[in-house]
Amino acid sequence: MIKKHFLVPFVVLGMMSMGLFAQQDAQYTQYMFNTLSVNPAYAGSRGQLSFAGLYRSQWVGLDGAPETFTLNLHSPIRNSRLGYGVSIVNDNIGDGVVQETYLDAVISYTIEVARDAKLSFGLKAGGNMLSLDFNGLRNFDQEVVSQDNIDNKFNPNFGLGLYYHTDKFYAGVSAPNILESEYFDNDNDDNSVNFLSAERINFYFITGYVFDVGADLQFKPALLTKAVGGAPLQVDLSANFLYAEKFSFGAAYRLDAAVSALAGFQVTDQIMVGLAYDREVTELGGTQFNDGSFEIFLRLELLKSFQRTVSPRFF
Repeated sequence: MIKKHFLVPFVVLGMMSMGLFAQQDAQYTQYMFNTLSVNPAYAGSRGQLSFAGLYRSQWVGLDGAPETFTLNLHSPIRNSRLGYGVSIVNDNIGDGVVQETYLDAVISYTIEVARDAKLSFGLKAGGNMLSLDFNGLRNFDQEVVSQDNIDNKFNPNFGLGLYYHTDKFYAGVSAPNILESEYFDNDNDDNSVNFLSAERINFYFITGYVFDVGADLQFKPALLTKAVGGAPLQVDLSANFLYAEKFSFGAAYRLDAAVSALAGFQVTDQIMVGLAYDREVTELGGTQFNDGSFEIFLRLELLKSFQRTVSPRFF
């Protein structure tokens, strides 16, 4: 039986030994509150300076399981159709065996397509730094993998997005990372294992609608679909309620992967906190080492002096 602290390094090594490690972007259960990370056209759409931070701990109880930390900031530019933003995402797998950090600058341009409907075009430019410690990858015999480490290798990238929204509805399509960069490749001879990692294009579609179901109650179903070559289609369905513009609660389902519970609290018009818990529906979810996945979310918004106070937005 494999000890739990060897599980994740072994999985990473197994993926790489097949000759291609097709990377996916980080996944989020609270994607509806973290839209800038998947669609650059979202920048400035909230009409004020908005800061969001999200921490995700996946497969709690499994040593070396993935952790993701996200920070983003965005705002409209006064007296223009432009918005701007900055996004930082850090992925940590295997307690530092794999470290990847994305740093991107975002700009958007918005046009009014109807009296209360807007369409935004987004562009993201930046890159990511990858570090990989091969000494942390061990096989069943605990033998150290013979390979030079990767230390903060930088690869530039850019992304595109479209985002349409009204007061009740939104939809967007995006590809946050267009370039399919190869990260590392060892000498390809008959006596060595060929390690290769490539950034694959992740295509996103997001949508949601807000229904008024009572004087103080709103209901929002939402959908996120992510497609990437070499990996199964990811479909996230969620259903959230907002009560008295203060309390949000709901559930989500990631197709053939996990079920989730979500809750949030609008502390003030400018401060929101959220929490999500995932439970795997795969065989991994039934192991004694996996206690599920957690997310903690915080959003701060600073009202611009030239804007009127707005009610808390559901998206």
